[in-house]
Amino acid sequence: MSKEVIILGIDPGTNVMGFGAILLQNDEPRLLGVRELQLNKINDPYLKLKLIYEECQKMIEKFKPHEIAIEAPFYATNPQSMLKLGRAQGVAMAAVISKNVSVTEYSPRKVKKSITGKGAASKEQISQMLVTLLNLNSIPKCFDVSDALAVALCHSYNRKKSNSNRKSYGSWHSYIKDNPQKIYTSNTSKE
Repeated sequence: MSKEVIILGIDPGTNVMGFGAILLQNDEPRLLGVRELQLNKINDPYLKLKLIYEECQKMIEKFKPHEIAIEAPFYATNPQSMLKLGRAQGVAMAAVISKNVSVTEYSPRKVKKSITGKGAASKEQISQMLVTLLNLNSIPKCFDVSDALAVALCHSYNRKKSNSNRKSYGSWHSYIKDNPQKIYTSNTSKE
């Protein structure tokens, strides 16, 4: 009997956020669904973060993923953009961890290389490959959705390696338990 695994991919953003869910059955991926969260007409940055948190939780409740993959922020020349993107990713990760689902982060370059074989592939090339890899009828209209699906697919290719070589954590407690050497404690006693 085959084990089914549902993976939710998240492409964080403060203007548009993409979600893509796939089902792995016998290591064959199949599209479950996608969602595009439009935030570009909202001016309040704190309201955007609240909506990101809520939407991540809704997507987890809808698809009931076993694992979640999220794209890491890429280096941008504008520090403000990088900060905003990092906040969006952090809020998404907090929403995931609050639902006790493990999350694994992938760099944009790793995702591109997993999907196209080239770490510098264009968004168009990724979208085109997704049509083939997921047997889609058409190219996803939104690059944020394509990116989310690509992250989920990247995770499906790397999950066996990541389960054996790298750990994903579902809570801070499990991280601390496995990494006690990384916890700083102040020694205030005087000799």
